[in-house]
Amino acid sequence: MKRGIVSSWFRLLLIQASWNYDRMIGVGVAFSSEPLLRDLPGGVQGRQYRNALVRAAKYFNGHPYLIGLAVGALARTEHEGVPPEQMGRLRSALTGPLGSVGDKMVWAGTLPSASAVGLLLAVTLSPMVGVVGFLVLHNIVNLGLRVWALSAGWRGGMQVAKFLGGRVIKLCLMVVGPVAAFAVGLALPLVGAWLARGLDMNALLGVGIIAAVGIVFARSVWPTLGGLRFALGAVALAVLAGWL
Repeated sequence: MKRGIVSSWFRLLLIQASWNYDRMIGVGVAFSSEPLLRDLPGGVQGRQYRNALVRAAKYFNGHPYLIGLAVGALARTEHEGVPPEQMGRLRSALTGPLGSVGDKMVWAGTLPSASAVGLLLAVTLSPMVGVVGFLVLHNIVNLGLRVWALSAGWRGGMQVAKFLGGRVIKLCLMVVGPVAAFAVGLALPLVGAWLARGLDMNALLGVGIIAAVGIVFARSVWPTLGGLRFALGAVALAVLAGWL
C-alpha cells in the first residue's frame, strides 16, 4: 500500500471545507494529495514537492465522493515525472466526468434510495430506526466510494479514465436511477398513509392544499430545489412532526 494513502483518505473527508468560488475544491485536492507527495525526490523541502503542491491547488471541481480519483491519479503522475502540460490536460479532462457521474450516482441515485428506505423504516418500525437505517446505508456508499476512488486513482495515474468509464461504474449508473425511483415511489404513499391516520376529511383537504402550494412554490418560486429533493424534505419533516 502506498505510504500516506490512509492519511490522504482521511483528509478527503474534509475536502468540502476548502470550497471557494475561486478554486472550488482545488485547495482541498492539494491538502488531500500532500501525504502522497512527501516522498518525492528531495522530500518536503525539495522543489519538486513544492511545485507539485502548487499544481494540485489549482482550480478543480468534482463530486466529493469521487474526487479521490483525481487526487490519487494526479499524485501518481507527479511520482512518474509526467510533464506538467499533460497533468493539466488530465486535470481538465477529469473535472466534468467526476461531477456528472457523481451527481447521477449519489445525488440522484443512492441518496434518494437511502432516504426512502429510512422513511419506510421510520413509519413501519420507529423514527429512530429510520434515522439509523438512512445513515448506515448512505455512509456505506459514501465511505466505500471514497476508498475505491483514491485507490483506483493511485493505481490508474494517467490511465485513470479506465476506472471512471469501467464496467462497474456503467452498471451502477444504469441501476441507481430506477432503484431510486422505485424506492421513493414505494415510500411516499406509505408515508402519506401513515401521516393521514386519524385525520378527518377537513384535515385531509387541508393537507392536500398545503401540498399543492408546496409543489407550486418548488416549481416556480424555487425551481433549483428540484421536485424530488422537495418531496423528500417535506415528507421527512412531516414524519418528524407526526412523531413529536
